[in-house]
Amino acid sequence: MDAGAIVNEFCAAWNRGDVEAIMEAFSEDAVYHNIPMAPMEGKEAIRAFVASFLGGMASGVDFEIKNQLVQGNLVMNERVDTIHMEKGPVALPVMGVFEITDEGKISGWRDYFDMKQFTGG
Repeated sequence: MDAGAIVNEFCAAWNRGDVEAIMEAFSEDAVYHNIPMAPMEGKEAIRAFVASFLGGMASGVDFEIKNQLVQGNLVMNERVDTIHMEKGPVALPVMGVFEITDEGKISGWRDYFDMKQFTGG
């Protein structure tokens, strides 16, 4: 298992807007936490968020990985997520932390970003 490759493919699935590939990457008991918001626990809660998030965009999102570090089953990446909204694109600097199970699934994902920058406040 290559934890870095798993995260790279996961980010590429976001770039394609491929909800099924995004969801396939998670373990059943995964926790996804956008740090400014409440965490989502379990695949169904995560799926609801992902579908809503991608559905609310004009033309999707691009995850551009700037730097990535891998240590065992832990992956940290510095990204710029460009979110293509109806009002125009929002480029959001993000720090992501991914925990990968021995089976190659994402069991924990935390993204740290500035909510005010995302909302334009």
